Amino acid sequence: MAMNTLSRWMEPLSRLPAGWRSVILALAHLVFFSAAYVGAFLFRFDLRIPAEYLPALGGGLLVLLAIKTAVFAYLKMFQGWWKYVSLYDIISLAYALAISALLFMAVNTLVLRPEIFPRSIYLLDFTLSLVLLGGVRGALRLVREAMALSATPRRARNLMIVGAGDAGDLMVREINRSPSLRLRPLLFVDDDPYKRGLRLHGIPVEGPIDRIAQLVARHDIEEIIIALPPEEQHQVRRVIELAGPLGVHARILPAVEAMLHQEISLDRLREVSIADLLRRDPVELDLESLAGFLKDRRVLVTGAGGSIGSELCRQIAGFSPSTLMLVEQAETPLFEIHRELNPQNDRPIVPCIASVADAARMRAIFEEHRPQVVLHAAAYKHVPLMEQSPAEAVKNNVRGTEIVARLSAEMGVATFVLISTDKAVNPTSVMGATKRVTEWIVARQGQEHPGTRFCAVRFGNVLGSNGSVVPIFRDQIRRGGPVTVTHPEMTRYFMTIPEAVQLVLQAASFESQASLFILDMGRPVRIADLARDMIRLSGANEAMIPIVFTGIRPGEKLFEELTLDEEEVDRTEHAQIFVGKKSSDPPEHFDALYCELLAAADRGDHPAVRVLLGELIPDYQSPHTDATVLELPRLRAAR
Repeated sequence: MAMNTLSRWMEPLSRLPAGWRSVILALAHLVFFSAAYVGAFLFRFDLRIPAEYLPALGGGLLVLLAIKTAVFAYLKMFQGWWKYVSLYDIISLAYALAISALLFMAVNTLVLRPEIFPRSIYLLDFTLSLVLLGGVRGALRLVREAMALSATPRRARNLMIVGAGDAGDLMVREINRSPSLRLRPLLFVDDDPYKRGLRLHGIPVEGPIDRIAQLVARHDIEEIIIALPPEEQHQVRRVIELAGPLGVHARILPAVEAMLHQEISLDRLREVSIADLLRRDPVELDLESLAGFLKDRRVLVTGAGGSIGSELCRQIAGFSPSTLMLVEQAETPLFEIHRELNPQNDRPIVPCIASVADAARMRAIFEEHRPQVVLHAAAYKHVPLMEQSPAEAVKNNVRGTEIVARLSAEMGVATFVLISTDKAVNPTSVMGATKRVTEWIVARQGQEHPGTRFCAVRFGNVLGSNGSVVPIFRDQIRRGGPVTVTHPEMTRYFMTIPEAVQLVLQAASFESQASLFILDMGRPVRIADLARDMIRLSGANEAMIPIVFTGIRPGEKLFEELTLDEEEVDRTEHAQIFVGKKSSDPPEHFDALYCELLAAADRGDHPAVRVLLGELIPDYQSPHTDATVLELPRLRAAR
């Protein structure tokens, strides 16, 4: 009842305009300043102030009030909101009171010069002012949080927080301030033996994490929040696997995002995703070198509407380039990424509808905007589709890369970066073969035009990209199954899209003249295991949603590779980025075969394209080998 009465009394004050609220706070401070000053004399003289000290008390009070009011107003101490007081506010309060005490001491000693004045009054007044003002502010916060706890709905869900560190501490603070969330934190769970048995905000810390099932049953837990720091992200999978069979709703605070944005709040909580099960270490970025590489520079991104291209644009925009050009041939994705980025930036974001295979259009864009950094992400990448249309893959992937690379050299671009793929290694698909050819094109441009730094960044699959298995599996699970996997032993390397883009930009910022960078993709993941994890995360099991194996599709490999046997790799200054010291060389008759390849693509001669890709790349293992061998004599005769 008392808390409700206090809440009704404080509500009108919280709704006052800021100016009026500051006036009321200033008047309240004057009352406390006066009480502390008089209290200092009472303490000094055991509650009986001698008559000879009364002139010093009265004469000094008005001066002290004037000094404290001026200091607090200058330091904007009357603009705080007491119910949100923190340790920072108490430190600021002590700072303001210390300055006031020093100024009052100087004025009292040099100007007022009372006949007698106890020197201990300065310290006593400072201490009592800090205790009174700090205590009142802290008490108001405690009252507010107590009211929030008392207002927690009876149907609040019992909550377990995994991780009794800084993130867990802030989670509880946020929950206590937001009773509408209907969450009731009952316990922390942590592996640290030194934390067990302690209490954080009155909530016990138990453990270890392996006891989650017992603790959920004992406390009737309905929801779990995973608030582990970045260095403990390897434990996330263990928590998810333990919580999954219990039917408890789990959410996670993304450690990488919290680290990058320097903030932790309930708004950043999200559902546990398949990316959390990869157990990948967070990317550490050299933000200073990235800022030097991108800030105030004209940057062009091709394929800006795609999964990788759009994320490149998002992250580049955060480094304040002077102009960011978005090149994309698909109208709707370009419209969406431009609409997303444009309101957030005061620098020009320029959308350019164009095909990278259109030489005239790309020249017009380069001549108009004169980019200094080019990131070439445009490519046809869907393996089965490119097996059906190899000529189109060559026109877009190969010719498009050559056009953009040649224009970059001609226009004096400082850095050109090709987004490549692990499918370029010992390719078994048209898509992989075309990307292998583009790596040669970029390496050759770097040799012929040393004024422009040319490099390729090779990596594997990214989770959630357009056409990847994750959205396909998600859709199949939503429909009730079955989930289709091509082969039980099919494995792939995976990383998240933001992680891949962060590493691409970091590699691009290196001053090294290497022509090939290879990203550390971690451990390969079996696609069947990925499907099982996604089924489990959906709250189902294989009995409800079965997995069906459909057979390997044309162009697919069971295992992906990131390097060729003849390629040598070395570490860079970044632990997750390697450099190819010795890239594979193109064949002796590359120029003649390359011209024939482009001519065959222009004719739409798919068999000829496959034959010529096989001649260009000796280790290209086409699923159409028998057919292309039969075509070879006829093609040679025609030429």
